[in-house]
Amino acid sequence: MYQKILVAVDGSESSKRALNEAVRMASLGKGSVHCVYVVDKSALFTYAGYYDPVALLDAFRRDGTEALEAAGKAVAAAGLAGDTELVETESAGDDVAACLQRCAQRYGAELVVMGTHGRRGVRRVVLGSVAERFLRFSSCPVLLVRSDDVEKAAKS
Repeated sequence: MYQKILVAVDGSESSKRALNEAVRMASLGKGSVHCVYVVDKSALFTYAGYYDPVALLDAFRRDGTEALEAAGKAVAAAGLAGDTELVETESAGDDVAACLQRCAQRYGAELVVMGTHGRRGVRRVVLGSVAERFLRFSSCPVLLVRSDDVEKAAKS
């Protein structure tokens, strides 16, 4: 069973479902859960002309801290060992998937659990997929958890 599980959190419904799965997997083998939130600083360059970059970065960090606090409480409530980490992309050319790869390697993750929105077609091309980029280069098993929103949309 997996002992060192890394879960990517961002406060979205899909990441909350991923956290629940990571907790379930860790509970099976009394493993630990390392929750990671990535602040994507590349957005600062995109919006630099419209917003104060320092205020925007502070807002990203606050969002990350809140998501990690909730994740840490969920891990503790399950009686598991775990910790949280807020990391930031290193440059304008860095992305969330690469940053998560570095975290997984540094932590020695045996399993990475991530939420995915399950977008298809043009929406996926335009918005991209952190989960897909991570999966392509991962050196350990990855469990992708789809959000409830995708299931509801598929039924409509």
